[in-house]
Amino acid sequence: MTNDTCTTEQPQLLTDRLLVWAGGRTPGERAAVIALIDEDDLLTRRDVQQLLITDTGTTLHCDWPRFESRYRTTLTLDDGEDAFLTLVIATAFPRLVALWKVEALGRRRLAIILRAVEHVAATDATVQEPT
Repeated sequence: MTNDTCTTEQPQLLTDRLLVWAGGRTPGERAAVIALIDEDDLLTRRDVQQLLITDTGTTLHCDWPRFESRYRTTLTLDDGEDAFLTLVIATAFPRLVALWKVEALGRRRLAIILRAVEHVAATDATVQEPT
């Protein structure tokens, strides 16, 4: 018997590995990762992966600051992709974003962003009820 069997200790798919990493992060980062996975197009692009994800082979993480500072100048994006990534970044790390950005999303991406915002709102422990 050989030792070539796959272990289940660490997920091998990029999306699974991202979800494991995001599980220990803020609600906003978790929601942003889930939104990228749900969108299913941008995260499959090699250029997006190289700019967003730092992968050592044993660990990986999303480098949001690097991505935010370079995505518009490094990636070729249409208006919908740019709007989606802008809102994903704002979900990961709260940023002021012009609401008109949603006009370029289209229904599918808008639904994904709304689910991400709902996730953040539902898990934010800092929100206090009015007295």
